[in-house]
Amino acid sequence: MQHRVSRRLILAGAGAAYAGTAGATPPAGPALHLATNEYPWGTFYARENRNLAQSLDTALGEVAAAGLNGYEPLARSAEDVKRLAPLLRKHGLEMRSLYVNSTLHLAEKAAQSIDEVLAIAEAAKAAGTRIIVTNPSPIAWGGPVNKDDAQIRFQATALDKLGAALAAKGLVLAYHNHDMELRNAAREFHHMLIATDPKHVKFCLDAHWVFRGSGNSTVALFDVLEIHGRRVVELHLRQSKDGIWTEVFGEGDIDYTALAKRLAAMGMKPHCVLEQAVEKGSPNTMNALEAHRRGQEFARVVFGG
Repeated sequence: MQHRVSRRLILAGAGAAYAGTAGATPPAGPALHLATNEYPWGTFYARENRNLAQSLDTALGEVAAAGLNGYEPLARSAEDVKRLAPLLRKHGLEMRSLYVNSTLHLAEKAAQSIDEVLAIAEAAKAAGTRIIVTNPSPIAWGGPVNKDDAQIRFQATALDKLGAALAAKGLVLAYHNHDMELRNAAREFHHMLIATDPKHVKFCLDAHWVFRGSGNSTVALFDVLEIHGRRVVELHLRQSKDGIWTEVFGEGDIDYTALAKRLAAMGMKPHCVLEQAVEKGSPNTMNALEAHRRGQEFARVVFGG
């Protein structure tokens, strides 16, 4: 998801899934619970000159019609969560996870940011949420400036503090990254997972951002899986062909069947969230409903259910 500047422009205004392999019989038990993130719907709606925030009731109806079971919002406040909850119930959707911004690398902002996330999390817990996903904000979204070592160390301490506070509430914090955290030998990315307590901070693996941030490298993606895979509690699903996001989650640059097999071999059953967005250069042949209907069908084959 192009969460940098475009995420804010477009969006302004522990649940578990059964991981399996393509062609394999899913394990006995509930079918795969498959959610979608708010961001991709914003990208589809934007190219159709539709406003997601103003069309949220309609959009949630399309999420359900596409065959999806849940919705992961970008939560901006506790009040937003409280307003969203009845709409989700109306359309038979769950909110097992949510995505929230945080600013954790600056001493003058971290405490306030942690308090804001905790307030959002408290409201979300009442609505059934169990996983809180955060991607600590960079120096500037879309900018070239990197955090220095002192800021990275401070951020890791703050992230662990947030995770511990959420754990005390019975919630799970999942660290998420974009491409910029992979710069400079991925020093920020790895430190967030190495310098935090695994009991406090889990990992939301956004496979395509790791792939893109590593120069479109599946080698790097699967190395990350080996290093941090046993902390994965959530998986964001997006695909590309020749580096450009496709409309539909399906075959492409990343071998998701192999990724699903490796997670299953590790005994990991992450919450799966479809996040197939469109960007400049993506094909434009269908709307959000049709793209997500097809994408969720492929995801259920790969991940079982």
